[in-house]
Formats: sequence, C-alpha cells, structure tokens
Amino acid sequence: MTTRREPTARQMRLAVELRRLRDAAGLSARQAAAMIGVNPVQISHIESGLSGVSEKRLRRLASHYACTDNEFIDALVAMATDRTRGWWEEYRGLLPTSFLDLAELDHHARFLNEIAILYVPGLLQTEDYARAVFSSRVPELTHDELELRVLHRMRRQQISIPYELVIHESALRIRVSDRAASRAQLTKLLDLSEADRITVRVIPFDLDGFGRAASTMTYFGGPLPKLDTVVRDVPHGSAFIDSEAQLSTFRTRFRKVEAVSLDLERSRDFINRLAKEL
Repeated sequence: MTTRREPTARQMRLAVELRRLRDAAGLSARQAAAMIGVNPVQISHIESGLSGVSEKRLRRLASHYACTDNEFIDALVAMATDRTRGWWEEYRGLLPTSFLDLAELDHHARFLNEIAILYVPGLLQTEDYARAVFSSRVPELTHDELELRVLHRMRRQQISIPYELVIHESALRIRVSDRAASRAQLTKLLDLSEADRITVRVIPFDLDGFGRAASTMTYFGGPLPKLDTVVRDVPHGSAFIDSEAQLSTFRTRFRKVEAVSLDLERSRDFINRLAKEL
C-alpha cells in the first residue's frame, strides 16, 4: 500500500481512533499485527495516518480489540473507505494544510457550533472583511497568497448544515477595515441570520458575569458525538481537538455561553442598531 506523505486531519482522526481502540484493548502494535497476519510496521503506518486501511482489515482489528459498538465501527469504516476529493484539493500545495482540513471538516460535519469573540467567523465574512483580516498577517502575505486565502474562504461559505453562532459585541465593533466594510459585514450577518439553517446570538458588553472571553472555538459535529471535532486558532494555524473528555467540556462551554446570549430577535435588533451607527 502506498505511504502518504501528508495525511489529512480526517485520515489522522481515523488513525487516532484505531490507536485508541488498541490501547483500550491492552494490546501492543506487535500483538495486533500478529492477530491479522501483517508486519508491525503496517500497524504503525495505519495508526500514524501514513497508510489507509481496508474495511475488511478494520473490522478484523475492531473484533480483536473487542469493540462491540457497531455504530462506531461503521462510522470508522465510512471514514476509511471515503474517496471524496472535494474542491479544496485544488489548493493542495498552494495553501497551508489546515485550510484544506477545515474545508474537509465542513464537508463531512453534521452541524456547526461556533463562539466568536474578536472576529466575525470566516464562514460568514464578506470578501472585504476576509481580505482585511489576511492583510494584517505578520509577516505579510504576497498578493497571490492573500488572494488565494480570500478565494478559499469565500468557497467555504456554502453552509448546508445547521450552524449556531454566538458572537461577542467586540467582534461586531472591531473595524478590521473601514466603516463601509464594517457596515457591509454587519448587513451580511443580518441577512444570513434570517436563513433557516443559521442562528446568530449576540453577547453584549454590558452582560454581567461573562468570564468566558477565551471561549472562541468552532465545534464540528461528527456522525457520532465521540467523532466530533473542536478547532481552535493557535499562533501558527489551527489546533484540532478530539478527545472525548475535551469534547464534553467544549459542548458544555458552548451551551453555557449560548445560555447567557441574547435571543435571536434581540440579537438581530442589536446588530441592526450597530450597523445604523456606522
């Protein structure tokens, strides 16, 4: 089997889950390899995302690992046998891998929950807003690099799943560009908030007791809760979080932040008022 040079985040997630199953069974890679008659190196490659795994071999491994969660095994098989080559593959070798991984997560997600504190999320940005955000990068991007990022971000905005956003007033007020661009961004946010699949809730500055300013995150719902993914921005890209304990923590965090936000109607009125002030 061909060895991959750069596994995607989805391929790495499958690899991690198989490693977790083996660890839970208390087996070494050598023992697992012996059970299905392969070289231990093959198990190592599978568990590092460098090699794929067939449905037959995956199900054999799950059986030896005493995993009886058939729904979970079926979900892993779907990940292992998926051959989707989405539009994001056009950017491979042109943009950092994390850009492609985010687009792939979008494609496979069942729902999206997001908390935004400082910026309007990329999935809802106008082109001018996105360009201003990327233009502020240090070191500066070349013109071609900047335009590739903006184009990729605009192509990600085909939201066809439930998307819940909780956004802080600071993100609505910070002008990443000029007044006109800020007004256009707020108008787009208002328009999108009317869509059936998108909900936008606002956290105003004058909310008492809001101690969750570090809660920025994007939560991607998987086929099963244990296959959800949280993405958080880090200085050099994006961090992908997938442990069950942390996923549970972020689910709770989202619901707590959502619970103190304005309702949908008051949120739209709030955004509309800010737009009129510009």
